[in-house]
Amino acid sequence: MSIATAPDGTPVYYETHGQGPAVLFVHGTGGHHMAWWQQVVALRESYLTVTMDLRGFGRTPVERAGPTDARLFVGDVLAVLEEITKAGSGPAVLVGQSIGASTALKASLAAPQWVAGVVLAASLGGVDDAELAALARTDRSVANAMPVLDRLLSPAFQKAHPDKTFLFQQMGTFNMIKMADLTNTGEEPVTSSGLAGAPFPVLLLAGENDAVLTAATARRAGELLPSIDVDVVPDAPHSMYFERPELFNASLVRFLEAAFIRNGTPA
Repeated sequence: MSIATAPDGTPVYYETHGQGPAVLFVHGTGGHHMAWWQQVVALRESYLTVTMDLRGFGRTPVERAGPTDARLFVGDVLAVLEEITKAGSGPAVLVGQSIGASTALKASLAAPQWVAGVVLAASLGGVDDAELAALARTDRSVANAMPVLDRLLSPAFQKAHPDKTFLFQQMGTFNMIKMADLTNTGEEPVTSSGLAGAPFPVLLLAGENDAVLTAATARRAGELLPSIDVDVVPDAPHSMYFERPELFNASLVRFLEAAFIRNGTPA
């Protein structure tokens, strides 16, 4: 259990497990540091796995009343990234889920010297491509017609695993804020030229059955943005890290091995 200090003084909670090249996980709006429990136990023997809480989630407080500016999340990630880098772990791979993916990508572009790669899980990462934005809006309009839980976990999983489904639902009860409490979630998008100039590899990891960001939209992103690689996790919904951890982790490890070799860090 550790605390990093964000630029505005907010104490940002994070945990480290294991040892080796660093992997920093950034949760989405329904999660917190414990969302990644199935990734930590799979990776900690080979990697320094770092999980954190953005402000208003888990153990990181919100310092001021009222809506929370999502742009401040970048400072939260940078604070943790600086701490683990100073501890001697070397450049890290950042893994962000949903809105955490946009935050991870923006933080990485702000401090590329601390970054060996970025994984955008179930997210376009806030890249400002007009065609992709239109496709994403269409995806979301379809997803919004579905029950919230069905957007995140498949109905078959919910039926087969009521215990894990309950755990998934309860995760969010530890958070002080929700998506509706956030402002400026779409401000300061990542430009296509900025992404193309990134000195680290970027992977878009998509769920084959994700209704929020379809696999078709993800594959189109790979066509329009040459600097992004796309990997589709079979039979996986939006929360693929939770429902299909073995496949999600396998894709992640393939990327980690290549990213750290490219960076000159032995994995």
